[in-house]
Amino acid sequence: MRLFPRTASRRLAAATAVASLAIGALVVPLATADDGKGLKQQQKHAQSRVKDAQHDLNESSGRLRKAQAALTKARTELAGARSELKTANAKLATAQVRDDEMQQRLDAAETRLATAQQNLADGRAALEVQHQAVTSTITDIYEQGDPQLLAFSALLDAKTPADLTRQMEARNVIVGRETRAYDDLHAAEVLLEVRERQVAEARDDVEVERKAAAEHLVLMEGLRTEKRSARDKVHSLVVTRAESRQAAKKARIHDLRALRAAKQREAKIRQRILAAARRSRTGYQGPTNGLFIRPVPGSVTSPYGYRSHPIYHYWGLHDGTDFGVSCGEGMRAIAGGTVIAKYWSDVYGNRLYLSLGNINGANVTAVYNHATGYRVNLGDRVEQGDVVGYVGSTGWSTGCHLHFTLLVNGNAVNPMNWLP
Repeated sequence: MRLFPRTASRRLAAATAVASLAIGALVVPLATADDGKGLKQQQKHAQSRVKDAQHDLNESSGRLRKAQAALTKARTELAGARSELKTANAKLATAQVRDDEMQQRLDAAETRLATAQQNLADGRAALEVQHQAVTSTITDIYEQGDPQLLAFSALLDAKTPADLTRQMEARNVIVGRETRAYDDLHAAEVLLEVRERQVAEARDDVEVERKAAAEHLVLMEGLRTEKRSARDKVHSLVVTRAESRQAAKKARIHDLRALRAAKQREAKIRQRILAAARRSRTGYQGPTNGLFIRPVPGSVTSPYGYRSHPIYHYWGLHDGTDFGVSCGEGMRAIAGGTVIAKYWSDVYGNRLYLSLGNINGANVTAVYNHATGYRVNLGDRVEQGDVVGYVGSTGWSTGCHLHFTLLVNGNAVNPMNWLP
């Protein structure tokens, strides 16, 4: 049983707490007539707390925990899927930029190849022209005679040194024309070789760029597939989240109905307790040290007081003591008493109220919750140490344990202040 303070966000409610507050409000102490005024004040206070807690109603049933877990999972997965989609979009955008750059390089390479091929064609044409020019030049020269023989003839025919000089100069002009013709032809051939290499290099560049573009195209298709997959996943998870939210909403409605049923049941118990309280005038007077025994041998796993909720992790009052005990362990009466209520609650599972009577003028009731079953029936009188039931994990519980509550005049107190 648990009290839950309001939170500013109203997002943490306490179905379990409301039920326990309802117990505090409805299971009234077996008081004397003199306690009537105090009883009314306690009831009014408890009812006010119930009203406040209902504003912050939180889901703690197994059905709601599963629905909430599914919703949380859907939200987490959706966030992850959206992140994946964002990453896929970013990768695709980067790849698109890279694709544009590669296309530009390919276009440039193809332009260079086309230019080199045109230059090669021009070079071949120029070489052919140069071949024809050399042929024409050499033909013209040799039609006049062999330049070497002409030089020798000039040497023989020269009558004066001046004649010899003129004839030698003419011979040098002829030889120079021949030499230039061959030099021009050689230069044209060299230039053609250069242009052939340029064409080969440009063709290799184009091949490299085309291969890279083809590989990048495969990468782009993979990224587009990844983006489509991520987008489809997001769409699917949006639907899943909506379905999970609706399931959680239905679970909350279910829990509210369970709480209303529990309150109706507790109202009937309150009527019986009030009737018994009016008949009870006596009780134990004396020291309380050693008066009670522990209900189970297990250690305390969650003490009375403020703590974090085990499911929703908010801060609130845990109005009993949780004992970590294996399911099936016997739960014992902490003192002699009478079973005044025993029933199933969707909230608390199998629960039992054991009235210990009046102790030093205050009514004391022990409440055992989440049991797997009980050995006693309504109205049974038990002695201290008798097994009244067995530890379980029924109702709104997250594992085998005994949630033990001690009510003094209908208010939850720290059981460990009474237990050894």
